[in-house]
Amino acid sequence: MRFAIAGATGLVGTELTKQLRAEGHTVTRITRSREKARAPGTVRWSPSTGEVDEAALAGHEVVVNLAGEPIAGIWTKERKRRILSSRVDGTRLLAQTIVRLDPRPRAYFVSSGMNYYGARPTDEPKTEAAPKGDGFLADVTHAWEAAADPARDAGIRVVHMRCGHVLDGSGGLLGPMLPFFKLGLGGWIGDGRQVWSWIANPELPRALLHVLARDEITGAVNFCTPNPVPNREFSETLARVLNRPAFLFLPEFAARLAPGGMGEEALLAGVRMAPAKLVASGYDFRWPELEGALREVIGK
Repeated sequence: MRFAIAGATGLVGTELTKQLRAEGHTVTRITRSREKARAPGTVRWSPSTGEVDEAALAGHEVVVNLAGEPIAGIWTKERKRRILSSRVDGTRLLAQTIVRLDPRPRAYFVSSGMNYYGARPTDEPKTEAAPKGDGFLADVTHAWEAAADPARDAGIRVVHMRCGHVLDGSGGLLGPMLPFFKLGLGGWIGDGRQVWSWIANPELPRALLHVLARDEITGAVNFCTPNPVPNREFSETLARVLNRPAFLFLPEFAARLAPGGMGEEALLAGVRMAPAKLVASGYDFRWPELEGALREVIGK
């Protein structure tokens, strides 16, 4: 099939592109760069101005939108605006565009996140049927998913990929953690009881293709393993994989000092996300346990 991917050069997009091409699919990258858009296999877009090369997008069976401003960092007022607009504007632009294509794509996959559920008690599993939670990121994720409504209303199959923490040795969650853990300076955050839902980056393309092959799966899908772990267990497992100690911790009050609420929502909050739709549809996780997943992505 022909896939068009926005965010194809990011952490998830790079792995997805690699696996799709390895299986014989064609991948077109949707890029903001005018220079890169001159190369074959690219489509230019500009979410901020509402521009997209509609003719170049025609003929793709699947459109995937992974684009969005990273949430890590200091949440200034302007940064929060970019986090929201980078997700909502791009998602809506592609949704409105693919409705006009003839033929229309078979499916529109849009990246989303576990932040939709907000912070939840550690013993409370959240399936795709759970209601929206509270907080800035929950509000962003809700608006992000709603931005795909033009495609959904037109009868195009829409899947929201509510991803847990994506594990990859070259970036993402592990990017800022690995240097400290390799030096034996790793540890947990706060009391370490906040639950981290996660998925290995190489697992995501397999799960996406599994969902794509099942037309009955629509709407939100929790892309995570059935085995989330508390932050402290995550830290201790990562240290064991690296053969290093993990005895330090970031005090809760220090995490809360991050401006704009980033520390409270991104570091101290947790949710026990349950991949109900993946499990019910018979998906076979290749890396269901944390230690095996970490060894795979780190190369240990």
